[in-house]
Parts: sequence; structure tokens; C-alpha cells
Amino acid sequence: MTATYTFDVFSSLDGFGGSTGDWGGYWGKQGPELLAHRLALYSEDQRMVFGAQTYRDFVEMLAGAGEDDEVYDPWVTKMINLPATVVSSTLTGPLDWPDGTVAAGDAVDVVARLKKESAVPLRSHGSLAMNRALLAAGLVDRIQVTVFPALTGRTGAAPVFAGAADFDLELIDSRTLDGRTQELIYRPTLHP
Repeated sequence: MTATYTFDVFSSLDGFGGSTGDWGGYWGKQGPELLAHRLALYSEDQRMVFGAQTYRDFVEMLAGAGEDDEVYDPWVTKMINLPATVVSSTLTGPLDWPDGTVAAGDAVDVVARLKKESAVPLRSHGSLAMNRALLAAGLVDRIQVTVFPALTGRTGAAPVFAGAADFDLELIDSRTLDGRTQELIYRPTLHP
């Protein structure tokens, strides 16, 4: 039996994973229900998988934040304390992550091995380029998109699925958080 791999990503309604504007974290749309739900998700046993750039971005973001900053939301603190594998050909250990290891090599090979060996589910938050490659290789079991009620046409950055292959998506779960934010969980299948 192989471990389930979830590509967990935040997005504006128009498909951007971030913004160059002054929106702030969560596009300024976080609420108590969203934060409690994220905390519950990250309280489960699982292994995080990051690409090198996302790992660097997290470390930089955390280093620049004070302990009372929203960056240290309880779910983020839970995520930081989960075991993590960083796929990289440029980083070496030890990592600035409590239980983090570096796995050198191609992400497709590393994640295929992790899926066979892991006793817990695998989850990646962000790591867009890596997850597009994993999608193309058929290694992503679930895409969990949290869609924030914002259009970032002028300031949108990091298009989540730009350059990805074509996929059919089977909706396996959905919920509305704080009356405005949508969480959609899909099972992807490569479109013929």
C-alpha cells in the first residue's frame, strides 16, 4: 500500500498562489473557521514534502517574523514541527527545520520512493513547479485548493497551474470556511 500524496495550495479565485500587491497573507481573508480547520489538518500525522525554493521561502518568512506575527498561526507552527523532506540538488543538511531532511535527486523519483516507504500520508503546501511535475507523473492523489475570495489580475504572482498538463478532476470534498473561502479537494486524472 502506498502513502497518499496531497498537493495543498492556496489560490486567489483567478488562480494565483501569491500577489505582489499589498494584500497580506491569505489575501487578508483569513477567519477563525479557516484557521481552526487548517490547525486540524496539520494536527494529523503526516510528512511534509517541499521543493528547495518553497523551503527557502518558508525559512526566510519565519526568520523575519516575530512570535506574535500571523506567520506563526497555530497551523503553521504544527506544520513546522512535522517531519519534512526537502527535495533538492542544491541544499545540504542540516536544515533549519526541526525534523527536516534533504533528499537529493529528481522529485518524481524521490516522491515515488516516499509513497512506497512512508507509513503516514504525504502533504506538500506550495512547491508549485515540483507539484506540477508530480501531477504529470501521476503521483498526486489529491489536489486540495483553498480558494480565497480575491481577484489579483494586476498583482497576481505564481500562477498555480501554469504549464501543467490537462487533467480531469473528480471532486471528492468541498467546504465553505468563514462564509467566503472555498476548500476544494479533487482526485486528478491525466486527460487523454
